[in-house]
Amino acid sequence: MTGYHKEDLLRAASAGIRAPSLHNTQPWLFRARDGAIEILADPARRLTVADRAGWAVRIACGAAIFNARLALATAGRPAEVTLRPDRAQPDLMARLAPAHPRPPTYAERDLYAAIPRRHSHRAPFWPDPVPAEARRRLIDAARTENAWLDLLVGMVPLAGFAEIARSADRVLRRDTNYQLEMAGWTHADTAPDGVPVAAGAPAPEPQDLLPQRAFAERRRAPGRDYEPEPLVAVLGSAGDRPADQLTAGQALQRVLLTVTDAGLAASMISQPIEVPAAREQLRRSLSRSGYPQLALRIGYGHPGPSSPRRPVTDVLLS
Repeated sequence: MTGYHKEDLLRAASAGIRAPSLHNTQPWLFRARDGAIEILADPARRLTVADRAGWAVRIACGAAIFNARLALATAGRPAEVTLRPDRAQPDLMARLAPAHPRPPTYAERDLYAAIPRRHSHRAPFWPDPVPAEARRRLIDAARTENAWLDLLVGMVPLAGFAEIARSADRVLRRDTNYQLEMAGWTHADTAPDGVPVAAGAPAPEPQDLLPQRAFAERRRAPGRDYEPEPLVAVLGSAGDRPADQLTAGQALQRVLLTVTDAGLAASMISQPIEVPAAREQLRRSLSRSGYPQLALRIGYGHPGPSSPRRPVTDVLLS
């Protein structure tokens, strides 16, 4: 078939920029090359303290790849994806080449429609439990993208995870450079990237089970404590190479869009992954041979403000 055109690039990039990223750094670029669409990491947007190894950039770019795949598939022009196609270009994350045209599936349509509605929900959730059918959908979503999703059921595994997460959070809070970097991506104005103060979690309180990012000192309303037994999920991959992290990013986005399509909300918990000792402790606690790549808190909640995005023209390369 013929290669992708300018309108395909614009459609893919417009969806790709809606992917999540650590501190909403939006570390991606898009370009057309020889009839294919390429997604690149933007090294200027890598967090030099929080993401020294580039893990967060690759997870974010993987999520952007999944959104771009959906955008092309729902236009009837699906893609064959090659991850890290040229080792001489380390910032080249993926090449999307035209596959055989076909109508989109119902699932692709539903997930694509969820892209603009998905955002991190950092406030407390309602006490309603997540139904068993929704839980199965989330596990299947990760498996479809060659990843795994472990749901922590019961207070024993949940308390163990919470201790690991709180310990990692304490390590990061003691790192002055880490805190300064996070503060630099927290905005009270209408910046096109970073985390708006209004989208951050309320200030943490001693009774909280899980750590929250201290984006602001906004206090929560009386009686609005975080749920005492939240649904926590750990997303992981079989390996931990750059390509595995890109795969995990695609699985993350399929899970998050499935969350949104099911009428649920989610926030991401990355502290246990950012601290190597905590990550290893988490891996051993799961009795998994693979590698945890991110944790999620999932439940029901009111829609809140979404984080801003740069104009799509800012991420297109000629």
